[in-house]
Amino acid sequence: MISLLAIIIISYLVGAFPSGIVLGKLFKGVDVRQHGSKNMGATNVFRVLGAKLAIPVFLLDLLKGTLAVVLFAYINFGDMSISLNWLKIIAGIAAILGHVFPVWIGFKGGKGVATAAGVLLGLMPLEFGFAIGLFAIVVAITRYVSLGSILGALFVPCALIAEKSYLGVKVPDSYLVLAFILAVTVVVTHRQNIKRLARGEENKFGRKTDKA
Repeated sequence: MISLLAIIIISYLVGAFPSGIVLGKLFKGVDVRQHGSKNMGATNVFRVLGAKLAIPVFLLDLLKGTLAVVLFAYINFGDMSISLNWLKIIAGIAAILGHVFPVWIGFKGGKGVATAAGVLLGLMPLEFGFAIGLFAIVVAITRYVSLGSILGALFVPCALIAEKSYLGVKVPDSYLVLAFILAVTVVVTHRQNIKRLARGEENKFGRKTDKA
C-alpha cells in the first residue's frame, strides 16, 4: 500500500508541474493564462510566445506522462499486490490528473493531451505513432489542434479493439481501460472546443495572439 501511494503521489506531483507557466514566466516574463485561450498548454504557448517555447513545453508535458509509466510505476517497497500493468495505468492516470488539476496553481491546469500522449508513448508506442500521425494529418488539413487531439484520442481505443478482435493481438485489459479513460478525458476537457467547432468559431493553429 505504501508503494502504491508513493507511485500515485509522485506521478501526480510531477504531472502537476506547470511547464507552460514556468517557461513563459522564466524566459518571457509572461503568464500564458492571461492571454490567448488562457490555457497553459503548448498550443496556447505557441500562439502567445511562439514555437521556441511551445516545443519545449510540449516535450516536458509529454515527458511527465512517459516518466510515470516507465519509471515511477516501478517504485516498490516490497508491499505490492497489483500487477505491473495496472501500476503503470495508475501512474499514468495520476500524472494526467496532475496536469489537468495541478495543486501548484489552484487545480486549474491544462487539457492533458500532451501528458496523455506521453503515457501512450511509454505503454503503446505503435498506437501512439499512428495517433500522432492522425493528429498531424487532421491539423495539417483543418488547422484545428483540438479536432486533431480529439480524433487522435478516439483512435487509440478503436485501434486496440480492432487489434484484439480482428488481428488476434493480445491486448491487456488494462490498456483498453486506459485507452477509454484517456479518450473520455480528452473529449471532456475539450468540450468548449467542441462547441466552438460546431459554431465555426474555433481558433486555427498558426494564428498568433497579441499578448500585449
